Amino acid sequence: MHIEEGVVEGAKIILSYGTAAAAFGLAAKLAVDDLRTNGGAIPLLLRSIMTTALVFCFFEVLPHHPVGVSEVHLILGSTLLLLFGAGAAAIGLAAGLLIQGLFFAPFDLPQYGMNVTTLLVPLFGISLLAKRIIAPSTPYVDLKYSQALALSTAYQGGIVAWVAFWAIYGHGFASENLADVASFGAAYMTVIILEPLVDLGVLAGAKALNQLSRSPLFNHRLHMAG
Repeated sequence: MHIEEGVVEGAKIILSYGTAAAAFGLAAKLAVDDLRTNGGAIPLLLRSIMTTALVFCFFEVLPHHPVGVSEVHLILGSTLLLLFGAGAAAIGLAAGLLIQGLFFAPFDLPQYGMNVTTLLVPLFGISLLAKRIIAPSTPYVDLKYSQALALSTAYQGGIVAWVAFWAIYGHGFASENLADVASFGAAYMTVIILEPLVDLGVLAGAKALNQLSRSPLFNHRLHMAG
């Protein structure tokens, strides 16, 4: 979902600084909540290191293809949230994206504010959605397919909505721009077919590896009620 160079240029890019600041504020709230309810500082640090490494691999190792105004990546936002908690997922998304830009794709750094907004705001959204659709008495390893699908759809849909916003903000409602936005959205939403299956697969693995996945390296909600 990287916003390509030239999509938003000049003074318009200032808006991304404001949205990024708001996104970091949301990420900070998620991290503070994790500190209070998910094991404290050291487990959060360890989980954040793991999510950062995974996010970097999502961007650099897994296949990704340019389509329309952006690139299609397999960004397993709901998977990270379920396995490691929303706070660690937020830190990992922001840090993994930054590391990629600093060391492997410096041409993406001017777009960092847009890209980090596009990743973090939908994550915050599904953290709220999870509280609404998953009963407090339900450990995440017992999630249903419909619940995993709802989280994945909301996250990927949020990404598509933000990419569309940046593209239209940058180049308006020209027919070619709208066609590029539509082609990106259609390609990206195919991720929804795969991500719920990945979620259920990793949750089944966590359930099978009960003792290992009960460690502080993983979200306490994997096996415990909220």
